[in-house]
Amino acid sequence: MPYSTTVSFVVPTRHGPRDVALAYTRRGAGEPLLLLHGIGHHRQAWDPVADILATEREVIAVDLPGCGGSPALPHGLPYDLPTTVAVLRAFCEALELDRPHVAGNSLGGLLALTLGRDGAARSVTALSPGGFWTPAEWRYAAGLLTGMRRIAERVPLPLVERLSRTAVGRVVLTSTVHARPGRRSADAVVADTLALAHTEGFFETLRAGRHTLFTDDVRDVPVTVAWGARDRVLPPRQGVRAKRIMPLARLVRLPGCGHVPMSDDPALVSRVILDGSRA
Repeated sequence: MPYSTTVSFVVPTRHGPRDVALAYTRRGAGEPLLLLHGIGHHRQAWDPVADILATEREVIAVDLPGCGGSPALPHGLPYDLPTTVAVLRAFCEALELDRPHVAGNSLGGLLALTLGRDGAARSVTALSPGGFWTPAEWRYAAGLLTGMRRIAERVPLPLVERLSRTAVGRVVLTSTVHARPGRRSADAVVADTLALAHTEGFFETLRAGRHTLFTDDVRDVPVTVAWGARDRVLPPRQGVRAKRIMPLARLVRLPGCGHVPMSDDPALVSRVILDGSRA
């Protein structure tokens, strides 16, 4: 059975040791598999695939700093890639996870690739990862995500709940990131909207992405890059760029899937992640 809790630990940063806490859910048995969500999301984004993955792996889905159930970073720590990677490495040490397999979506995919590059993962599966955009593509994605955040902040909760109970309402609320919004439950849509509205450090994280590119080959661990064919946030052509940078990586197309593909096709996404962690 899955269980959820929060762990506190010390992170060595360039600003000195700092106390950080992260919320996570753990289930299953086998080699550890760490799941990382995207900007403005939460660990429940992985719920559609978590039980399938747990048939072969010990699955740890974590809320990134300031997201979901995880507190904001201590004052003075930036919401940038080096800090978040340091937090995740300290989190793995606190949980005694020795080089887990890592799968990530969007920002989580960029974090997963960085952990793989740094030797902190035994395999990496990146679903529509950030870091392969042009300046124009980053501006487009940032505009979409900013619009989603503003809507999530301003739409009253009773209206969100009412919209989430209809197919049309779920399209309105989630079709930017999901190709098949009808597959998200009403409760999940409400939870996703609240997570987006209350993410700490959202705009700082978004701004940091403008100058964040992943330009390093990852050769020491198996890497899978998978892209939703109907991704409206980060166009699938970015996957081709990723393959050029990492020629040994496996590039997989996810037909009928959007930017957050886990609920669009749970069976396919689970198979891609498990196959990637067996390589």
